[in-house]
Amino acid sequence: MAWFIDFALVVAVASALAVLTFHRISLLVTDVPELATRSGFDLLSSRGDVLGSSEHLGLSLWNKAVLYVEEAFGLLVLVVFLYQWACLALLGRTVGKGLLGLRVGPAGAAPSGRARRAALRAAVTTAADVAVYAVACVLLIEGHFVLSVLVWAVAVAVFLLNALPVLLPARRSLADRLAGTAVTGLGLRRASDAPEYGPPATPAGQGYGAPVAPEFGAPAGPGYGTAAGPGYGGAPGYAPPGAPGYGPPGYGAAPAAPGFSTPDATPPTRTS
Repeated sequence: MAWFIDFALVVAVASALAVLTFHRISLLVTDVPELATRSGFDLLSSRGDVLGSSEHLGLSLWNKAVLYVEEAFGLLVLVVFLYQWACLALLGRTVGKGLLGLRVGPAGAAPSGRARRAALRAAVTTAADVAVYAVACVLLIEGHFVLSVLVWAVAVAVFLLNALPVLLPARRSLADRLAGTAVTGLGLRRASDAPEYGPPATPAGQGYGAPVAPEFGAPAGPGYGTAAGPGYGGAPGYAPPGAPGYGPPGYGAAPAAPGFSTPDATPPTRTS
């Protein structure tokens, strides 16, 4: 998606250059005073050869129109390279990568500087996306049809060589490999960096995996029972057998309530 956004900007620049070139060629053909002057000069220099002077004028106009088109392709390649290089050298990302939260950085300990890495990556990206296709188009305009088809095939091969390595586990294009860079950002972590399912394992007593009391499944502590006395323990307010205030007589050393006789107890003395 980042590549599509950046390439949409390239298409916009190419469209603007195409409109500019069309207007330049239109002015070249519709400039009647200049055409009349040039044709008259050609007629005089050809000593009255009308056909020869007309052919020379037509070739001159064609060559100039072709020159305008070639200048447009050259300017397109230059603009794309400067765009890639400036964005990577200054910001570390192009417009498309910035909108999607991606960033271009050094892969490991890259010895070269940031500007040099950006220039090398921009050169390879420009060649794969625009430059080789521009050469094929210029050759076609020049009349070299077979050579243009061959260069066009080379352009497709270079584009695929640059793009397909992104699908490998390293996720680095040919431009990244040659420039020593890598694209990082959301969703581009390696598989080994992804967290496992469930909470991370931590030592006991630090939020996970606290010790569990036997047979009860609750953390050991006051009020939950201990291994020494299942079900009772030292919880405040819960008296085990033998504790004061627990149950009927005979269960421990609890003091008898007033008016409640117990074995071996001395009966109270009645007084009047």
